[in-house]
Formats: sequence, C-alpha cells, structure tokens
Amino acid sequence: MKKITQIILLIMAVMPMLKAQESPKEEDFYKIVTPPIPEGIILEVGGLITLPNGSLAISTRRGEVWIVDNPTSSRPHFKKFASGLHEVLGLAYKEGALYCAQRGELTKLVDKNGDGTADVYETVYAWPLSGHYHEYSFGPKLAEDGSFFVSGNVAFGDEEWWRGESRVPGRGWIFHITNDGKFEPWATGVRSPAGISMINNELWYTDNQGDWMGTGGIFRVKKGDFMGHPAGLRWAELPNSPVKLTEKQFFAERDNRQNRDANNRAIKPENIIDEKPEFLYQLKEKYDMVRLPAVWLPYGVHGVSTAELILDDTEGAFGPFAGQIFVGDQGQSNIMRVVLEEVKGEYQGASIGFRSGFQSGVLRMAFDKDGSMFVGETNRGWGSAGDANQGLQRLVWNGKMPFEMYTVKAKPDGFEITFTMPVDRKSAEDLSSYAVSSYLYKHFPVYGSPMVNTEELNIKGVKVSEDGKTVRIVVDGMRQYYVHKISLDGVRAANNYWSLVHPDAYYTLNNFPDGEKLKASEMKTTRSATTKSAPATPAKTHVSPDGKGKEGSTAAAAAPTWEDVKPLLQKNTCLACHTVDKKVVGPSYQDIAKRKYTNQQIVDLIYSPKPENWPDYATPMAPMPHVPKAEAAKIAAWINTLAK
Repeated sequence: MKKITQIILLIMAVMPMLKAQESPKEEDFYKIVTPPIPEGIILEVGGLITLPNGSLAISTRRGEVWIVDNPTSSRPHFKKFASGLHEVLGLAYKEGALYCAQRGELTKLVDKNGDGTADVYETVYAWPLSGHYHEYSFGPKLAEDGSFFVSGNVAFGDEEWWRGESRVPGRGWIFHITNDGKFEPWATGVRSPAGISMINNELWYTDNQGDWMGTGGIFRVKKGDFMGHPAGLRWAELPNSPVKLTEKQFFAERDNRQNRDANNRAIKPENIIDEKPEFLYQLKEKYDMVRLPAVWLPYGVHGVSTAELILDDTEGAFGPFAGQIFVGDQGQSNIMRVVLEEVKGEYQGASIGFRSGFQSGVLRMAFDKDGSMFVGETNRGWGSAGDANQGLQRLVWNGKMPFEMYTVKAKPDGFEITFTMPVDRKSAEDLSSYAVSSYLYKHFPVYGSPMVNTEELNIKGVKVSEDGKTVRIVVDGMRQYYVHKISLDGVRAANNYWSLVHPDAYYTLNNFPDGEKLKASEMKTTRSATTKSAPATPAKTHVSPDGKGKEGSTAAAAAPTWEDVKPLLQKNTCLACHTVDKKVVGPSYQDIAKRKYTNQQIVDLIYSPKPENWPDYATPMAPMPHVPKAEAAKIAAWINTLAK
C-alpha cells in the first residue's frame, strides 16, 4: 500500500512537469529543404509552376526561364529554357507552351524542335509603359476559358516619391487579355498587386501595404471592382472602363493631402494620432463597386509585403489543410494559412500563421506532385528576412498531426473554432484561455496605417462539442468590417496537453451571419484568472511531436526584459522591419545597440527617423508617432541592453 501511495505521489509530481513542456513548433511538422542549385544560377524567383510532366518551371527577375527536371530528387537537373526577357514576375502553362508577363507584354514561349529551349518568343499583347522602374507586371493567371489576367503595379512620384501614380493605362489595374489577343480593363484600385491568383476559377489578388493601403489584404476581384487605391481612377472614364467611380468622386470623399511648405516643397503626409479616421468600408457604403478585402493581414505579424495565394489541392499529402489557402510574404519570408467562408455574398475569414524561417522573401509557391510545396524567393530592392538574397526551397510535411485551429467561422454572437485534434475540456471551458480584441486600419494617403479603434472584447461564455474538436465562444461587442484578433493561449490538446502551434487568428468580419445565438444555459462561464491572458507556465523544455524530445533542444529561458518588450514591439509593428540579431527591412536591434545611442536618442529616432544614418538600407523608416512615450522608452532601454 505504501508503494502504491508513493507511485501516485510520483505521478502527481511529474504531471505538472509534463504539462510545462513546450509544445512542438512549426519545424516539428514542416521541414524546409533547400535543393542543390548549380553554381552560377541565380534564382531571383518571379514565377513558379509545376508542369504536367512533374518538372518545375521557374522565371527570374533577371529575365530567364529555367526548367528543373526531377525537382525533388537529390540531383535535380536545371536547363535554361529562355533568356533576355524583362523582369519576369509570373508564368503560366497552356497547351504545351509557357506564357510569361514581362514588364511590358504577355509573351508566349514555344519550343518548336523539342530540344528543351524556347525558339519562338511571341508577343500576345504589349501594354504601354512610362519607363518608371516600379511598373512591375504580375502574372499571367489562366482563366477557365484559357484567357489571361495580369496586374500592373503603380509607378511613384518624382517630387512626391511616396505617392503611387498611374502614368499610363494599365498601371494600378488588373486587366484581361482575351483569347483573341485583346486588352480589356477589368478592375482598378490596386497598388502593388504582386499576388494575382486564380482560386477555384475565381480571380483573387493580394496587395502590399503603402499609400491608401493600411496593411496587406486579400481580395476577390470581380469585373468593375475598385479596391481602394485611387491612382488607376485616372483612366476610369475611358470608353472601355468597367469601373464606375471617378477621380472627382473619390477625392470628394478623401483628402489627398497634397500640401506644401513655405518653400513650396511637397510635404510627405504622415499619420496624425488624434485625427478622426476614415475607413474603406465607409466608401463602400456610398459606392457599391468598392471591394473590401476578404482578409486584412496584420502588418508586422503576418507579413509586410503580401505575395501569392495558392490553394492546397494535394488531397491531404501536404497535411490536414486540404482545400484551404496559403499566402506568402516577401518581407518577412514566411507563409500564412487563410481560412475563408462566404457570408451574404462576400468572402471573409481568418489568417493564421503557418511557417516562417525561409532564407529569403517568399514570392511564389507551387505544389509538387508528391504533395510538397516549392517556394520561390527573392529580395533584390525589396528587403526581407533571411540570410540569402534569392533562392528555391521546398516545404515538406512529415506526416505528424499538429495541434492547430482548423477553421474559424463567424457566428451571430461570436466565433466557432474547429481543431485538428480534440481539446482538453478543462482548459477549453475556462474563459481565461481566450482573449478577443478588434481594430481596423485607416484609409488615407499615408504609407501604411497603425491599428486604430482597438477594443478589448468581453467573452461571455464558451461551449465545447462532445467530441472536443469544436469550440464556440460568445463575444460581446463584435464590429462589422473590423479585424478580430482571437487568441487561444490557454487552450490545450486533450491527449498530450500541447498548446496550439499558432494560438492567434485574425478574422475580418465583413458580414454577420444569420443563425441562432447560444443560450445562456448552453455556455460555460467560469474563469480561472482575473485577467484575459493565459495562466503562466513554468520553464519549458522543447519536445518533438512523438514526445521523445530532441537532443540539445533545451530552450534557454528568455530574459525578462525581452518578455516585457516583445508585446510592445509586436503591437507597434516594430518586428515587421527589425529582429534581434538579423538584418531584415531595417537593421537588427543588436546593430542599433552597437551605435551606442542614448536611450533618449533612440526614442527621438523612433519618432523622427534619420535614414541617412543607415545608407545601406533601401527602405527608409517611417516616423512612428503613435508609439506611446513610455513604450518607446522601454524599447530604447531594452535595445541598449544588447550592446556587447
């Protein structure tokens, strides 16, 4: 009896330690593999597709097209298919030929003699250019009828270098090239539409943060749509334009902030903290052709330069997310997962983290026949996380099931979340395991927007399904058109007590769905803590998904100062451009610390950056007046602890 009691006491002592183990991470389920690339080949990837025979076609920003045979083998074979093209930022395959969008034309590439090299370069359609360096063309994307869609980047001003311009038709537009080679304007309001995509035969695109784009967004596009950037409206009154919104109408609603100083020099517009914000949805309420994004991607959290969308059509070979969408980010060199639903005729949904750690900016993705994902990368002129300037990598699922939110759906009184495995009922029925807040981005000519109108929302109750795989949370104060950050830091898996690999989802609520609300009698309302944050856990040890652990994987305890400052860096989007020890869009915090600025000097530079201090960085830092002084001071003090 004494031995049994000792065993029970030992089990009770060990259980908290097991629960304290750190759950598996992204890399424990999805491995990044770097294929061998022959010396001398520079893959600044602009286009990436898998061909019917399983080979991989790659276009580069340097104007080349490569065919890679046996791309998943240990010795893939690279052959140059075409060269001498201009900034090829997309590829499509149709009836035995490759099509690419060069800077100024849609080009058909044909290998007539079968030697593996294109010997016919045929212009399908050429569109006008002003010659500005930023007039990128993305695509083509193949429509169901065999025609093509292309998107055109805006140029930028001369004196007003920050302002997107459409100097020739097609810039700031998505346009259609018909099967008989004709140009058809399709939609406008785009700024930097790098991620034009076809998903289930529907046209989608992603845009990048900048002027009139508060953050990256994912849009479904219909003919005649306007997505929010006014540059392309210059051509909206041409006879063949399907967009029925004029520049005059737009600027009657929005101030373009074209102001000048006493010396008649243009003044760059900046965010004003106390101004009354204007939003894109307000424009839609007046003009029906305004298209809201299905999903706003949180800036600095899920990316800074949104890239291509890709549908998981691998039927489970890539993991549990078949039929869902992945979106890459060029600036943060990562990939997010997007869960969509259609509510009252409009798409909406959530972005959830998926995989970070790629060697360069993620621009293009393509699934191989074996179910792995090829990732094409580049960063020339576009700063990105990672140690390389370009490259090709592959993402491979190891067959183990991660604990993730599978879907997030809106309900009239909250959200319903399904999981990839059953949840621990005690943790999931504790309201302290959840937190929900909402916010939105301004619609104005400033470069990007901070999160504004942020509110912490009250969670009234929760209901866990009998099988433990679905949780419904009831939330007070949900707001139409707003992004809702849903945090599940305290929810654990039933069998192994893992926490979620990605505990946050960012849901854009364009419409409230119809349906019944949960009754009070159906909800659990207990809260184990007085705060909304998850209970603190002891020091953690990293374990692999099989529970056997990893040699040498003991995680070092994070310094308290980092734990204090990390939420501030996230909230104020500092981590979008800076990391602790690596160059990204801006210098690392360690490099800043080496400059030996005083704390006050760092605070001053947060509010009034001096790009001339960092001539090796192409993207100048924007002023950050929205950062509270106390938070700026804490960030500055932490940076200076990194000096060595």
